[in-house]
Amino acid sequence: MPKQRSKRSDVREEKKRKRRDHNEDSAKRPRVETEEEANGAYDNDNGFIPIGDDVPMGNAEPMEKEFFGMLDDEEQEYFRRADEMLELNQFPTTEDRALFLESVFREAEGKELKLASSQSCSRLMERLIQLSTTKQKKHLFQAFADHFLSLVQHRFASHCCEALFLRSAGAVTQELAGFIVDTKGASDGENDGPEQSMENLFLATLDELEGSLSHLITDRFASHTLRVLLLVLSGRPLNDAAAKTLLKSKKKEKISVAGSAAADEENQGMRAVPGSFVSAIQKIIQDSTAGLDATSLRVLATHPIGNPTLQLLLDLDLTLSKSSSKESKDKQDKDKEDSSQPTLLYQLLPGAPKTLADESSEASTFINAMIYDQIGSRLIETLITHAPGKIFKSLKDNIFLPRIHGYVRNDTSCYSAIRVLNRLSKEDLLSAMEKIEPSVPQLVTKERYNVVKTLFERCSVRGLNDNIKKLMKGLREGCGSEPADLVTTLCCLKEQEKKKDAEQLRRNEYAIQSHGAQILTTLLGIPGPSKGVQESLLALSPETLLKLATASMPTVTILTTALSLPSPNPAFHKRIASTLLPSTPELAVSQFGHNYLNAIIEVPSKGRERSIPFHMKEAIMGKLAENEPQLRDCWMGRSVWRTWKGDTWKTRLGDWKAWMREVDALAETSAPKPGVRDGQKPNGVKPSLTEAKSRPGKVRS
Repeated sequence: MPKQRSKRSDVREEKKRKRRDHNEDSAKRPRVETEEEANGAYDNDNGFIPIGDDVPMGNAEPMEKEFFGMLDDEEQEYFRRADEMLELNQFPTTEDRALFLESVFREAEGKELKLASSQSCSRLMERLIQLSTTKQKKHLFQAFADHFLSLVQHRFASHCCEALFLRSAGAVTQELAGFIVDTKGASDGENDGPEQSMENLFLATLDELEGSLSHLITDRFASHTLRVLLLVLSGRPLNDAAAKTLLKSKKKEKISVAGSAAADEENQGMRAVPGSFVSAIQKIIQDSTAGLDATSLRVLATHPIGNPTLQLLLDLDLTLSKSSSKESKDKQDKDKEDSSQPTLLYQLLPGAPKTLADESSEASTFINAMIYDQIGSRLIETLITHAPGKIFKSLKDNIFLPRIHGYVRNDTSCYSAIRVLNRLSKEDLLSAMEKIEPSVPQLVTKERYNVVKTLFERCSVRGLNDNIKKLMKGLREGCGSEPADLVTTLCCLKEQEKKKDAEQLRRNEYAIQSHGAQILTTLLGIPGPSKGVQESLLALSPETLLKLATASMPTVTILTTALSLPSPNPAFHKRIASTLLPSTPELAVSQFGHNYLNAIIEVPSKGRERSIPFHMKEAIMGKLAENEPQLRDCWMGRSVWRTWKGDTWKTRLGDWKAWMREVDALAETSAPKPGVRDGQKPNGVKPSLTEAKSRPGKVRS
């Protein structure tokens, strides 16, 4: 007998019916931006997000989100067309575009908050900020004033705030140096009062955020904006790889517009900032962690959103402490003794360095818990890198050195161990090597290539040649007995041969391949191991060598580095070039392989330790000329054609040969020598794109 329908089932059926009716009704109506979307409470992937879903840290509570209103249909259409015109950039002259920008700014006056919080028009606001003058940026600061706390927590407006802070950083430095900034782009009523400096506008923004910083650290959107603000205040570079990784999430949409490159140049390198910014950073650090007890700090250290911001706060706290004067250091020492206002370092490690010797202490428990946590270990890396000497010595002696051989084998703690190895003295490195060397084959089997690379680099820097030989022996044991196994194992070419295309490698496998290729590139710069790598390259079949040249940027860097360094084998460079000679057309149109062909030009035609004969270069040029149409169809081929001066070879062969002799003479006089110095790549080696990331894929997935 069928069960009687329950009351709960009736409620579910009623909800389903209402959803069906709503979907049928909404399908008949054109889509209009809703109030929730305008407020940033709608996620394209996850549906509606309840306001206040982030758990505040400390005593701060999230504010209610403001609603700034919505643009009407005519305004949305105007700004949509303006966005399209800026993206297409089909203006006859730069003056025409400047006039167009001024008209858009006039139309947007009074509607800045609506634009920034609009799902459809916030991209236009970001592009306007990228192209705006200093005067227009100051106008936007004033338009956003008294609303920054809501804007930085907004799904769309937070990106506009980030762009405004980043693009205004250069203006602070210019005003500090006494340069007269541009005054174009101001509206008629803007010059009534005295113009505020960019420094004061930033400080006024901080005043608005004061009191809510501990909540903003874990806010889904505001945390990114807070990191941008901290980097701007600190004067650090904003365009290097480390800063971009810290500031942007992987899913962040890149909004760009033609003509904004000049503003990017202002953010290159370190920037001078006023003293008030340094004081502001110290106050931010204190306010952000003032209401956090030990338990809250540990929760924040493992929080996926709060951890990157906590890393930056700890980095700035330690860096500012090191760069302060002696008087300020004495004052900080007194403050550290006063438990009422401890610095962030001593909040994380209470009583350090003395308490680190006690395994049951709060500081030791924190380190031991975080080092194996996928998120928290990143904070430990920052701590190890920037910790004062006394703190690092205690960490090294009591926690890391006794168990270093276990840390390097783990896929999470190995990154903290690498940071420790980079700071060890020669004596401590010897002690660590005695424990790690027996497990080198196991490290290769576990694919801890980044650890092996660090061991080779540090032993080379410290002059531990005997340990380098032992490392090389363990590396060969882990890779295989055949000479070719050294390259095929580290670069994952054995597994790659089973696949149809190198692009089918998963992200984790690409990271392993990248780490292995970096080991080989490092070994090429160390006398002794470089001979083994060169023998392994010569033992590869032509098909495998071609895969090495076309698989990825790190793998082709092995070949370009090998070509740039001398070899004890006089035939090494010739044999590599002759093996790949039949594949010249394929290499020329390859995204990565074309770098190998361009590197051959820099190898002299005569020489005992490094040379490729002139007749072989002529043969390569002949292969390129036979496939000129294919080369001109892609940017890689055109790059090779320009580097080899293909047009000169076709029309003026004598001039081409004379040019080649000049290149040979220059290559002979500037021949690099192998060797790795502390903190530098081997001479002639360019850092790969993957090396700019602190932790590429595999190991931390």
